[in-house]
Parts: sequence; C-alpha cells; structure tokens
Amino acid sequence: MTVQWLSAAQQRTWRRYLRVGRLLPARLARDLQETSGLSGPEYEVLVNLSETPDGRMRPFQLGEAMQWEQSRLSHQLSRMQRRGLVAREDCPKDGRGAFVALTGAGRVAIESAAPAHVAAVRRLVFDRLTPDEAEAFGQACAKILQALDETSGDIPQGGPDEGCGAVPAEPFQAREGAGYLSP
Repeated sequence: MTVQWLSAAQQRTWRRYLRVGRLLPARLARDLQETSGLSGPEYEVLVNLSETPDGRMRPFQLGEAMQWEQSRLSHQLSRMQRRGLVAREDCPKDGRGAFVALTGAGRVAIESAAPAHVAAVRRLVFDRLTPDEAEAFGQACAKILQALDETSGDIPQGGPDEGCGAVPAEPFQAREGAGYLSP
C-alpha cells in the first residue's frame, strides 16, 4: 500500500489543529474554573440540562448528547448532586428509570458562569476571525463532523449541531441571544 503523505502546508495545518485542540479546551476550562468555580464537565452537564424545556433529561440522553460513557456520567452526576447542582428524579412512566434535573443552584451556577465563558470564547476565537473566516471555520468543522458521522457509529445521527435529539435545535438563549456554549 502506498501512503500519500501530507503536504507541507497540510502538515502545518494539522499540527496547528492538534495544538489548538489541546490548548483551547485547557484554557477555557482553566478560565471557567477561575471565574465560576465550575469544572468543564460540570459546565457541559449544566448546559445540556439548561437547554431542555424543563431542565431535565434521562441519563442515557445526557450521556449520548455529551458522548460520555455511562460510568463517567454516573460519577460526574454523583459529584454534582453532592454539590446541589443536579438532582435525580424518579420517572413516573418507568419505575426503573430516572431523570437528571437541574436544581435552582445549578441554574444559578450556569447563568452566572455563562457570560464569562462566552466572553472567553469570543476573545480567544471569534474576535480573532473575520466573519468570512468564522463562516469557513464553521463549514470546515461541519464537514469534519460529517466525515466522522459517516465512518463511525460513535457520533450521534443528525446534523452537525443537533447531537442525538436530546438537545433541542433551539438551545436556551441567555441574555442578548447568546447561548451558554459548551466548554
């Protein structure tokens, strides 16, 4: 089999992408922890719950939306429950099932954390790009997600921004139309 190596330009782009993939999430997580006291995983759970009409989801839906394994989600939810950010509620239609629900403290936490997080995303990403570059970046991400969706059963079906349907197409909007974003 003949390997078609990356060109020099492709290699530079790939290595930049890998570096951004390491540094940007770490920086956003550090900023989030410093400004709100929330970890990146806590914020992600709260975002997903806050974007549902009633602030609750079945654990399997939450796990699918975040692409987390059941054990990771279970441990994270237990920690968040101890902090009072989420609660487990019985599911009346399924005696064995439960919901994960956003508590009042969880709602306050996400609403308090979101403005600084959105500002950090703007400062580090979107303020650095022209509108055309931001559009091209979004299109490039959508194409990569589509390729992953086509080649693996690990990515939820649906559009590049739709997840598995557990998160509504119209996410909860914070003040001035800015969504909470994921970490």
